[in-house]
Amino acid sequence: MKLRTLTLGLLSASTLAFAAHAESITIATVNNGDMVRMQTLTDDFTAKNPDIQLQWVTLEENVLRERVTTDIATKGGQYDVMTIGTYEVPIWAKQNWLLPLDKLGDDYDVKDIIPAIANGLTVDGKLYAAPFYGESSFVMYRKDLMEKAGLTMPDAPTWDFVKQAAEKMTDRANGVNGVCLRGKAGWGENMAFLTAMSNSFGARWFDENWKPQFDQPEWKNTLQFYVDLMKANGPEGASSNGFNENLALFQQGKCGMWIDATVAASFVSDPKNSTVADKVGYALAPDNGLGKRGNWLWAWSLAIPAGTQKADAAQKFVAWATSKGYLELVASKEGWANVPPGTRTSLYANPEYQKAAPFAKMTLDSINAADPTHPTVKPVPYVGVQFVAIPEFQGLGTTVGQLFSAALAGQTSVDDALKQAQDAATATMTEGGYIQ
Repeated sequence: MKLRTLTLGLLSASTLAFAAHAESITIATVNNGDMVRMQTLTDDFTAKNPDIQLQWVTLEENVLRERVTTDIATKGGQYDVMTIGTYEVPIWAKQNWLLPLDKLGDDYDVKDIIPAIANGLTVDGKLYAAPFYGESSFVMYRKDLMEKAGLTMPDAPTWDFVKQAAEKMTDRANGVNGVCLRGKAGWGENMAFLTAMSNSFGARWFDENWKPQFDQPEWKNTLQFYVDLMKANGPEGASSNGFNENLALFQQGKCGMWIDATVAASFVSDPKNSTVADKVGYALAPDNGLGKRGNWLWAWSLAIPAGTQKADAAQKFVAWATSKGYLELVASKEGWANVPPGTRTSLYANPEYQKAAPFAKMTLDSINAADPTHPTVKPVPYVGVQFVAIPEFQGLGTTVGQLFSAALAGQTSVDDALKQAQDAATATMTEGGYIQ
């Protein structure tokens, strides 16, 4: 009896000692479906790494961006792993705010990352963030409503076709909006969509000398087309709708078309969550015949702030969450159609994925169609498709997003919104020393 008590005491002591030595890392992430799913699967990680505990901070997209930017710029040290985007990575890496990911393990296979995605996360030959999922944008549409309208969606539609189709598919009596597009203000919300759209209209944020271009006809054509299209055929309260709100509307059968992130495809085609899962078709983002489509290029990626005291544990988590093995884990639990897309070349060569994901080829084609180094019809001094890769863009993009959201809501005119955007951009670029 005494021996048994002594053994239990030793076990209890060792358990306590282990708990005391377990390292806890805090992960800041966005409340998108793929990240929420990741949190439900982390038992796999903790089973393999029992000495690492995970703490989660899950936030809405705009809030996440604000919190992690403030934390890393002030060296706050709240987070050990951050979910950040293609915009932040090169800027923050050059500020020495991020650690290079050089301990991902021998079996990680960095070369398998899709080149278009990897290039945006690499600075001076070093990877500073590992992509959790990569995306472009494309058209998701209701095949049944398109057929009912007597139309056939081309693989590569024009904006005029989208307008024509939206008018014919709108059915207010039955709660169907012809088209759903982002309207919620934010540099990564409505301005991601509108900047990519503006590229196909021949617009640009700045000319070769960094002079703002919102006073040019190409931006007027873009914003007027968008506002008119949404007022005639979009959902009520569209100025409050971002990615998640439009996803819910589409899944509920309330959108004829939705032009947004390719990552949404697995959610709109999932019969467990989408009432229209068996009726969805896909097409490239629209163009205007000018040589540029209205699609973007993005990756939500996991990065490690330079201020963390737990870099090794953080790299172990990043390696787990962005590995080939994680894709296989999701496939085993949720099916191949639901694995995080757009990161690995091997996924798109996988026959099981091709069979399960009818959107696979269109997703890869869309990612490869985006060119961050030549994003616009006219030449520009910046890199980035749906953003401008300068530090000032985060604040300026949100300001312009608020102005354009107000125009969509009818609180200001298109002309006034563009004038205020021009004034705000001119002030920002003058203060930043880009223009005199």
